[in-house]
Amino acid sequence: MDWLQGFFLHPVSLYQGAAFPFALLFNYLCVLDSFSTHARYLFLLAGGGALALAAMGSFAVLVLTPALWAAVLIAWLGPRDVHRWAFFFQMSWQTLCHLGLHYTEYYLQERASTRFCITLSSLMLLTQRVTSLSLDICEGKVKAASRGIRERSSLSDHLCKALPYFSYLLFFPALLGGPLCSFQKFQARVQRSSNLCPRHSVWALSWRGLQILGLECLKVVLGKVVSAGAGLTDCGQLQCIRVMWSTAGLFKLTYYSCWILDDALLHAAGFGPGFGQSPGEEGYIPDADIWTLETTHRISLFTRKWNQSTARWLRRLVFQHGRAWPLLQTFAFSAWWHGLHPGQVFGFLCWALMVEADYLIHTFARSFIRSWPMQLLYRTLTWAHTQLIIAYIMLAVEARSLSSLWLLCNSYNSVFPLVYCILLFLLGKRKHTFN
Repeated sequence: MDWLQGFFLHPVSLYQGAAFPFALLFNYLCVLDSFSTHARYLFLLAGGGALALAAMGSFAVLVLTPALWAAVLIAWLGPRDVHRWAFFFQMSWQTLCHLGLHYTEYYLQERASTRFCITLSSLMLLTQRVTSLSLDICEGKVKAASRGIRERSSLSDHLCKALPYFSYLLFFPALLGGPLCSFQKFQARVQRSSNLCPRHSVWALSWRGLQILGLECLKVVLGKVVSAGAGLTDCGQLQCIRVMWSTAGLFKLTYYSCWILDDALLHAAGFGPGFGQSPGEEGYIPDADIWTLETTHRISLFTRKWNQSTARWLRRLVFQHGRAWPLLQTFAFSAWWHGLHPGQVFGFLCWALMVEADYLIHTFARSFIRSWPMQLLYRTLTWAHTQLIIAYIMLAVEARSLSSLWLLCNSYNSVFPLVYCILLFLLGKRKHTFN
C-alpha cells in the first residue's frame, strides 16, 4: 500500500533538528548590541542557503532562483502591480516543478528522489511567503521599497534595500516547514533584541519535545497495528472502515509531530509567540491544534484548524477575493498549490462539498434539536461521521496512484461522504424552496 511508504523516515525532520543549534545561536546573538540588523539578515539568509544545499543538493537552485526573482520583483515593482506579477511568476514556476514530478511518477513510473520532494515542499512554503508579502505591499501593510530602488545609487545600496526581502523569503527556521510568518513579524523580530526568558524558552522547547516523543511512540504502536492488519486491497466490507481510520490516524500523527517540530524551531530562533506582533495584527498561529482537531464534530471547524496558518493564507489569498463560489475556488486553488495529483483533485473537491454540507446540516440541526440528550447523541454521531469523512479525504489526498484512489472509492468508506452529499442536495433544495 503506497500510503504507508515513508511514514517512519522523515529527512525533513532530521534537517530541522540539525538547524536547532543555529536557531538558538541566532536567538543568543540577538541579545548582543554588536550583532547589527544587517548581520542578522545575513545570518538568516546564509543559514537558509546552507540548509537548502544540505537538504536539497543541486535541486536547491529550484528554490533559490524564484526567491531571487521574487525579491527583485517585490523591490522593483509598484504596490499596484507587485502582487499580480509575483503570484503569476511563483505559481508558474511551482507548477512547472510539479509537472516534473508528474512526469517522473506517472510517465516514467519511477519514484522521485527524496531531495526533489523536499525541494517541492520548500517551494510551496516559499509561495506562501512571496504572496503574503506581495499582498501586504498591495494592501499598504508593508511600505514598498520600489521608489528607493529605482533611484540612482550604488549597487551596495540596492542590495541593502533588497536584503530584508531576500532574507525573509529564505530564512532558515521557516525554509523547510513551520507556520507562515508575516513580513512585519519577521522584520520586527530581526530589528528587536531578544528578550526571551531562558527558563521560559527551555520549558517551552522541553514541552514540545515531550509532545513529539509521545506522538512518535503512538505512531510506532499504530504503525505496527496497521502493518499487521489487512490493507484496502484485501480488507472485507466493514473491516475497510477500520483500515481507513487507522491509516488516517498515522497520517495525522505524522503531521502533528512535524508541525510541533517546525513550531519548536521557530520558537528557538525567537519567532514564536510574543515576538514582533504589531498592533491589530493577529497573534502567533501554530499549525497544530490537536485537541480541537480530534474532538470537533464539525468539518468546517476542522478545516479552519487543520494547518491553521495555511488555512488563513488561503482564505486571505483566494476566499476573500472570490466573487462566485469562493469556497470551491479556495479548494480548487489548494489542489493546484499541492500539485494537482488525481487524488488531490478528487480529495479537495470532495472536501469543499463536505464543508458546504456541514454548514447546511448543522444550521438545520440547531433549529430542531433542543433537548440535551438529543444534542449529546447528535454531537457523538456527527463527531464519528466527521472523523470518518476526514479520514476518507486524507487517504484520497495522499494517494499517489490511480489504483489506490480507485480502491478507496470502491470501498465501503465511500458511504460516509455520500451521505453528506445526499444531505447537501436535500437541504440545499429545501433552502432554495424556502428562499
